[in-house]
Amino acid sequence: MSRLDWQRATITAITPETPRVKTFTLRLPQWTPHRAGQHYDLRLTAPDGYQTERSYSIASPPEQTGEIDLTVELIDEGEVSGYLFDGVAVGEQLEVRGPIGGYFVWPAGPPEAPLLLVAGGSGVVPLMAMLRHRQRAGLRNPAVLLFSVRTPDEVIYQRELEALALADPAFTLLLTYTRQIPAGWAGYRRRLDTAMLAEAVGRLPGPPQCYVCGPTGLVESAATLLQAQGLPDETIRTERFGPTGS
Repeated sequence: MSRLDWQRATITAITPETPRVKTFTLRLPQWTPHRAGQHYDLRLTAPDGYQTERSYSIASPPEQTGEIDLTVELIDEGEVSGYLFDGVAVGEQLEVRGPIGGYFVWPAGPPEAPLLLVAGGSGVVPLMAMLRHRQRAGLRNPAVLLFSVRTPDEVIYQRELEALALADPAFTLLLTYTRQIPAGWAGYRRRLDTAMLAEAVGRLPGPPQCYVCGPTGLVESAATLLQAQGLPDETIRTERFGPTGS
């Protein structure tokens, strides 16, 4: 069976992440090892034969075998995300194919290579797969996640990220809120800018491998600012989206 052949995966868990984001754990009859940063296509077929599909980044690490986690953001009037939020339950099946993608992947290269991850909103999903892979593989290369969100209730994986930052001194979590801040917040409260990215880069012991994922505007701005820091183009990998998989 090819990774581009469709298969019916069984939902084994549905985990709320934020009020508008859920993670769907899918058991695959034909599981294929993936690389952190890859995605799956998901297809829905209506009784009249109408079909629609979307791509969703894999949130789980390659070490999680036999199943995958797809984290989905609910989009207003989104065909697929709306159905997933309101129309499916544990035990039901979804049609998927993958893993797909070869550019925006982290190979968990030499442990000493620093890693800079920059996310906007649900762009954190493939970056979370990289962090989980780093943890499960026992790597301790210096890593920074700079995560831009609008409000406190939109921080996907917040508890896991905060726990990881506390447990691993080589990992730094930097949050910035662009619309509303939590009570007592003393950190960033603005959109990504030169000073913020310079501080993120400065927390690493050497030039990092950079992965940037999020809405198109954020990704293009962050990539340009990272280039202005003197980082070579080949060390900056980007993945853009409009509204996340609707």
